[in-house]
Order: sequence, then C-alpha cells, then structure tokens
Amino acid sequence: MSLSSFLPETRHLLRLCGPILVAQVAQTTMSFVDTVMAGQISATDMAAVAVATSFWLPIILLVQGVVMALTPIISQLNGARRQNEVAGAVHQGFWLTLMVMIPASLALYFSPMILHWMDVEPLLAEKTTGYLHGILWGMPAYALYQVLRNFSEGLSHTKPTMVIGFIGLGINVPANYVLIHGKFGLPQLGGVGCGYASALVFWAMLIAMIIYTQRSALLSRFAVFATLTAPDMARIGRIFRLGFPIAMAIFCEVTLFTVVALLLAPLGADVVAGHQIAINFSSIIFMLPLSLGMALTIRVSHSLGEGRAEQAKVASIVGIGFGTLTAVLTAVGTALARDWISGIYTDDTFVLELAASLLLLASLYQISDSVQVITAAALRGYKDTQVIFYITLFAYWCCGLPIGMVLGLTDWLVPAMGPHGFWIGFLIGLTIAAFLLIRRLYRIYEQVHHRDCAGLPLVDGL
Repeated sequence: MSLSSFLPETRHLLRLCGPILVAQVAQTTMSFVDTVMAGQISATDMAAVAVATSFWLPIILLVQGVVMALTPIISQLNGARRQNEVAGAVHQGFWLTLMVMIPASLALYFSPMILHWMDVEPLLAEKTTGYLHGILWGMPAYALYQVLRNFSEGLSHTKPTMVIGFIGLGINVPANYVLIHGKFGLPQLGGVGCGYASALVFWAMLIAMIIYTQRSALLSRFAVFATLTAPDMARIGRIFRLGFPIAMAIFCEVTLFTVVALLLAPLGADVVAGHQIAINFSSIIFMLPLSLGMALTIRVSHSLGEGRAEQAKVASIVGIGFGTLTAVLTAVGTALARDWISGIYTDDTFVLELAASLLLLASLYQISDSVQVITAAALRGYKDTQVIFYITLFAYWCCGLPIGMVLGLTDWLVPAMGPHGFWIGFLIGLTIAAFLLIRRLYRIYEQVHHRDCAGLPLVDGL
C-alpha cells in the first residue's frame, strides 16, 4: 500500500461524510429546538420533552439499527454490479421494518407506565405521556424513511440525507410554534405539541424521500416502487441477523448513559447538571466520527462488492487514521476551551467548575470513542456485526459501568469520586472496546485475504 492509494480514498470518504455530518447536525438541532421552545412555556414542559426523549430515542434507535444493515448489503450489491437485486433488498427492508415496528410501537405506547412506578409528578407524567403518544404517529414514517435513506447511502449517494434533514428542520420550527402555542384554531398543547410536530416532520421527510427516489436519475433506475416483492422470510431473517446486533450495540451505549444519569441523581441536581453538560458536548463532537463511520461502511462494503479486498483494507485504515487524527484535535480543543464551553451552558459556579473538570476527561474519551465507533463501522462494511454487540456489551456493561460505580459511588479503592469516577469508567470501557474491535478487524483482514487468494467470492448475496 502506497501513499497514492490513501489520498484518493481520503477524498472519497470526506465526500461521503460531509452530507451525512450535516444531516446529523440537522437532526440534533431538531431535538435542541424542541427543548428550547417547550422551555418557553414552562420548566415542566421542557422536562417532559427531555424525559420523553429518554424513552423514545432508544426505541427508535433500535429500529434504525436494524435497518442500518441495508447499507452494506446494497453497497456490496452495487459494487458487485448486481443492481437487479437492489430493489428486492429494499423491499425486504420495508417488510422487516413493518415487523419490527409492531413491538417497538407497543413498547413506546406503554413506556409511560414506568413514570407511575417512579412516582413522578402527575403533571410531568401527563405531559410526557402526551408527547410520547404524539410522536408515536410518526414512528412508521421515520422507520420507512430510514429504509430509503440506507438505500440511497448504500449507492454512495448521501446528499439527499442532508437536504431532507434541512427540510425536516425547516418544518419542525413552525410546526412546534403552531402546536405548542395553539395557533390557527388548534389547541394549545405546550410541550406535548413537540411530539406531534416531530411526527409531522417524520412524515414530511418520508414523502420528500419518496419523491426524490422517484425523480432522481440515479435512484429511479432501480424502480423500487414499480412493484413490491413479496415477503421472503429467509432474506428478511438474514437482514435481521445482520442488523439486530447493530441495534443492540447502539441500545447498550444509549441506555448506559441513561443508567449513569439515574445513578448520579442522588448526588444532587448540580452534579447531574455538570455531568449532563459534558455528555451533551461530547455527543455533539461524536457526530464527527459517527458520520465518518457511516461513510466508511459504504466504502468498505462497496470495495468488497467490487472484489477489491485490498481497497477495503485501505478504506478502513484511512477511516480509522483520519478519525483518530480528528479526535486528537477535538480533544486538544476541548481541553483548552473547557472553561469557555462550560460557560456556554451555565453561569452557576459549582456546575461550571464540575463540568470543566469532566470535559478534561471527556477530551480523552473522545479519542477512544472515535476509534471504536469507526472500527465498528468498518466491521459493518464486512458484514461482521455480531461481534460488535458482544464487545460493546462486555466493554460497557461488564467493564466500564462496574468500574465507574466502584470509583464514583464507593470508597473501595479511592474516596468516592462522584461523576469523575463514572467518566473514568467510560474511558476504560471505550478503550477496551476500541482495542477489541481493532483486534477483530485485523482478523477479518486475514480471513478476507485468504478468501481472495483462494479465488473465493468476498461477499455473499442478500
């Protein structure tokens, strides 16, 4: 491998990554807008949006994770010039999504029951329930949109995701305003209106994606709406077996932060606030490696579909290397600007100082987090997803969380460190995950190399 092979791959990755990153920013901005606009009504409305998000986000990410299996499938088919199979893969993705939506929707509908068991304030529970039941109407649209999004991205066509993300954001703000404040004769729903507005946004994004799929010169060639392939349980099962571990890995990570926030709650609102600032800023930075990882999945799987095992390896090395370099730069920036960053969120002296000290740990966390998420994306390109779930479960829940609990809440090893102990646990867990995932990726390199040398196909069908 020479430098001449790395530079073109870097350009490919950045061209794919840019629109995905902008789309992620638009999606995150929608959640931010919901919180701010609901907060203009009351603190209870803002809290209801925040609590509801902690319920619906893990559920909808589970659905999204299952559907993410379509990206490497379609990209490999496209690379192998088996375009005649792409529409069938999309159709099976539709069927799988509808099947997964049934338990997901039931889980979302009945999730507010937990609030009553937790003895939450009745008004907060009522508004949270209303938000969840409102956004439930948009769940099918969101899931089906993800199928078409993965279809487009699997063909290395990422710009529609960016454009439609901004369409969603453009609709979200006025829809929130109308439904929160009860304009045009509609009832004033407060924070609950954000749930119905989000549902409306999801349907608008789906409709926009359908229109684009039909009119795009690239996507219309596949005629995914010309006919509808009947459900094939064998093919649906293969997509599910590929996508379910991705979904569970995402679920493990999202729920980990929820659990830590609950464990820190007895230490006081100021402690939770400082911890939340560090988490929120880290989640913004996380969009960079996440978007790069999505682009890397496309490049790896497409190269494998073309029968170019060495190029898939180059793409992985470029993605991990570029992501690590970016993470080092953001880590240095976070460490140097931690006081200023904390000041954006709060002017409370205690919370500001706590958040600044946690951001110092978060700067190290960003490096391990980038390496693990990008390496996992490379493995998705190789359709090696089960191991991602096992490693994530072990690293986060068997290593990171227990270590964080011991350091943060007990005096067993050192005096209880509070949130700092949990962040050290995060760092250790992510570092373990990064090491194990890189080791697994190296093994996959060897397996694919042997198949290539033996003249065996590098990829299978759907």
